[in-house]
This record gives sequence, C-alpha cells and structure tokens, in this order.
Amino acid sequence: MGVNANLFDVLRTHWSIAPSRQFLVPTNGTPVTYRDIDHRSGQFATCLREDGVTPGERVILHIDKSVDNVALYLACLRVGAIVVTLNTSYTEHEIRYFVDDATPKVVIDRSNIDAWSARATAANPWMRCEPRLADDIAALIYTSGTTGRAKGAMITHGNLTSNALTLHAAWGFVPGDVLLHILPIYHVHGLFVALHTAMLNASTVLFCDHFELPKVLEWLPEASIMMGVPTHYTRLLTADAFDASLCQNIRLFTSGSAPMTEGLHTAFADRSGHEILERYGMTETGMLTSNPYDGDRIAGTVGFPLPGVQLRIVDDEGAVREPGEAGVVQVQGPNVFSGYWKLPEKTAEAHDDGWFITGDVGFTDSQGRVTLEGRSGDMIISGGLNVYPREVELVLDTFAGVKESAVVGLPDDDFGERVHAFIVAESDIDLIDLATYARSQLAAFKVPKQFEVIDALPRNTMGKIQKTMLRDRSSP
Repeated sequence: MGVNANLFDVLRTHWSIAPSRQFLVPTNGTPVTYRDIDHRSGQFATCLREDGVTPGERVILHIDKSVDNVALYLACLRVGAIVVTLNTSYTEHEIRYFVDDATPKVVIDRSNIDAWSARATAANPWMRCEPRLADDIAALIYTSGTTGRAKGAMITHGNLTSNALTLHAAWGFVPGDVLLHILPIYHVHGLFVALHTAMLNASTVLFCDHFELPKVLEWLPEASIMMGVPTHYTRLLTADAFDASLCQNIRLFTSGSAPMTEGLHTAFADRSGHEILERYGMTETGMLTSNPYDGDRIAGTVGFPLPGVQLRIVDDEGAVREPGEAGVVQVQGPNVFSGYWKLPEKTAEAHDDGWFITGDVGFTDSQGRVTLEGRSGDMIISGGLNVYPREVELVLDTFAGVKESAVVGLPDDDFGERVHAFIVAESDIDLIDLATYARSQLAAFKVPKQFEVIDALPRNTMGKIQKTMLRDRSSP
C-alpha cells in the first residue's frame, strides 16, 4: 500500500525520537510521557475496536479537556475512525442534532467517560495503526460558516498533516520548545494547531484545564510558546504581576480565532516585550496565513499566505481584485477540506472554480500581506468561539411572548464581541425567564449577554432586518 498517510502514524514517527519525554503536564493530575500516551491510546483503540468501530465510522467525543481526551482522539485516528469533537458546553438539545447527522458508532460523553477510562485501563493495547490514504477523512468538525444549520466539515488526514508540518516550519519550532496550552481541544485551534505542532516537535505541553490567570502567570516562565485568543491576552494585561520578566523564556506568542485590535497588540508588546504573531484560518481550511516569525508583524493584519496556500481577493462578480481593493477571500491548497458531510450542494456553493469561498472580506497589499475587514455574513466571534445569530434567534422566537428577535455582536473589551439580543414582544416578557430559557437550549457562550426590548426591528424596503442600525444604536 506504500507509506501510511494516517496522521497518527505521522505524529508517532516524530515523537518517537523522545518516547520518555514528558508530553502532557496537566494542571491537576500526573504528567504523561509520549510512551504513556502511545500506550493509553492503544488501550482506547482496543475498546473502540471491541465496540465495532472500523475505518470510516464516526466517533463523537463530548468530554472535558483531559489526558484521556487526547488519548481518545489519538485512538480514533489510529483505528481509522472519523473523530467528531463537540464543544463541551453544548446542551442535550444541540447534541441531538449532531448525533442524528453524523450517525456515530460510538458517543463518548460525560455520562460514560469514567466507564470508558476504567475499561481502557484493563485492556491490552492495540499498538498498530490502521492504514489510511491522504484523502481519507480523519475528522468531522461542525461549522455553520456564517448562516444556517451546522455543517460537518470533512477534514482529511492529508489536510491535517500538511497544515501541521507547514506551521511547524513557519513558526520555527526547535528542540526543547515547551507549549503553554490554555485552549479547549474540541476546537481546531487547540486540537489541530496547538497539539499537532507540539507532537511533531515532541514538545512538552503544559496542559491547563482552562484559562486560569494565576496558573498561566505561574507557568509562563517555564514555557517558550503560548497560543491564545485576544481575550487571553486582554486578561493577562489585567494582572499587575504580568511583565517582561515572566516572558523571558517565551519565543512566540500567537493569536487567532478572533481579530485582535491594534491597541491590544501595542499594549501587550509594551508590557511583555513581545509582538504577538497573528494568523488567520478556518475550520474548513486550517491555517491560511500568518505574520512572519522572522520579519515585521504588522498589527491589524494576518500576514502572508502560508507555503502551499494560494489566496485571491474577488469582487461580487468573481473578478480578481487588485492590491488594496477589498473583496471576498478565496483560497486553494492541500489544507482545504474535502467538502461538507452529506451536503454536496452546500459543498458546491462554497467553491468557485476550485477556489474555496471563505466568506471573509479583506484585501492584500502590494507585497501580498492580508488584512481582514470583516465577514460577509453576520457571524459573531465571542472569546474566540463562533456564534451564529440565526441559531440563537430561532430559540428566542419560540419563547412565549416573543414576536421576533434579532441578534448582533457588539464590541467587548474582554471577549472581543458580546452577544446582544433585540426583542420585539407581543405580550409582557420577563427577561430573566427568557435568559433562563435560552441557557436551557443553547451553549453558554451563545446566550445573549443582554436583552433589549424594542418596538420594531428596522428593515429595508425588501424586508431585510438592518442589523447595522441595531449595532449602531447600542454601541457606545
């Protein structure tokens, strides 16, 4: 069959240079080596195979960040399964949709993870690695893009391998690098970008359950790399103890998942002595662009297309724009997903003559450096997580007394954007009850931080809600 393109085999080949090196150092718990994680993933692989998981079967992981979560992810890869990672704050109402759509062979969640862990401990590890082709699907990651119900992006072993190797080189990983990991691992950023590059480097990973300011301040001097979202860097600046002395061993701070303001970029550089490296990517593509590791990191830009990535800016008619002219970003490359799960029409709509349409609006300068100006849709990015207004509106509209609603993102110093809901009522509404209802139906990060009752939603002559007007009326 030739070389095995299974991502697990690629990662294991790289970490095998240092099997006894510490891999994950959890906030609470016992550190594990690369040899340990290989063995533990083999134990979980045995359990998956016993439950009939064969190559191409889907396995849903809806569990908290932990060493066993990483081991289960790797186990899915090594048996050739398609892993489906879900946000841990999703409600039962939301999970039902993903289960119905992905039709998984196995669902592992908080209700059964303890049993799975105990079962794995008693299992003889399956230490092989199922042969996979580069075009075989490794992961199904759900995203709505900018509108509609969530779609499963089919991401191949080749997609993940090419992007990880590219980032490993572009960001200058060296022997001895230590990664401070503060991101969730149900998300492309924390799982694919952070952990894959660390494993390719056989790096030690300081593995925080979540962003906890005192712990991050404690571990910063031990790390050489930290990957975060703008909210994390904003919170670091609130700590009097945060200064350049804590960052003496850091060689790279990266930021993504949401735009960073020039003010934050400058303030962080002044306090830490480091310029944050901003980059740009999507669920469907992995990382697309990056400010240079060596060279100018210009605040407000997301840098240049990564090696192997082709990027163009087009107008509404599909004509390529000149440098400095804004339009929709389109991309090609080995990192671009193979399509949406069971949605060939949506896959076709997302492409233009072989180019993937990102839905983001931006421009390039004469050197090819990319600046993003916004999104062609109304997606909100709050704390690095995507919130799709229509999904929230559909829930709010089912509450008794709500005639209609409109959800927008407003600027927020901590989260980048906060979710704000405008409500048109047809009878008296208790907004506390409405918020309680929203929390029962939606993940916490999607629940509006504020509810504002208004007489009518502004519309244009075609009946389309003018969300720009709503944002303007509530902005400071």
